[in-house]
Amino acid sequence: MQLLGKLAADGLTDGQGVGAAEVSVKPTAVGLFLGERTAERNIARICAAAAEAGTTVTLDAEEYAAIEPTLQIAARLRGRFGDLGCVVQSCLRRSEADCRSLAGYGIRVRLCKGAYREPDSVAYSARRDVDRSYARCLRVLMSGPGYPMIATHDPRLIQIAGSLALLTGRAADSFEYQMLFGVRPGEQRRLANAGARMRVYVPYGGDWYAYLVRRLAERPANLAFFLRSLRERS
Repeated sequence: MQLLGKLAADGLTDGQGVGAAEVSVKPTAVGLFLGERTAERNIARICAAAAEAGTTVTLDAEEYAAIEPTLQIAARLRGRFGDLGCVVQSCLRRSEADCRSLAGYGIRVRLCKGAYREPDSVAYSARRDVDRSYARCLRVLMSGPGYPMIATHDPRLIQIAGSLALLTGRAADSFEYQMLFGVRPGEQRRLANAGARMRVYVPYGGDWYAYLVRRLAERPANLAFFLRSLRERS
């Protein structure tokens, strides 16, 4: 909540969430496993602070046990905070169905590959299956009335997203790409210069380093992108 106040004070929010800095929140960080009511109350406070600051909130994806409670909280808060976003992980077998459900509400959905190790009964283990699931989910979201947030550094999936935008007639301001700070900055600039919306994802708070290390470790390609970025800057 203090961060949201600082963002607004520094002019980094614009009242409509367009081109503004927004915040993402892990529900377990605000009490999900202490009880859904605790998490819902805290998330509602954050959403209210974001609305006052003029920006939006996205509920981040976590381990499988947190998925359904998070979606339920989002559904209950949607009436009060219609711009509350959710994250879907393509590594999960349920994700295409989740995308169809969320797309029907016309809300903001961030699509990522996912970082958590889950049993084969609920998740895909092969990279090609995760990528194919991502493409299927992306097709659902890009064809729906919502606002897709395409969180990937994968060149193939970025190309598929661009092709789907042309195929579905999506305007450049009706979806966005998202990448980690410091990973593929050249590609970030290329997309932005081409007229696409490009959001840079920045870890914030005392645990930022552990978060960044997890993100780099989850996909070896991320580490390669990051190292190449460091070499380019030097």
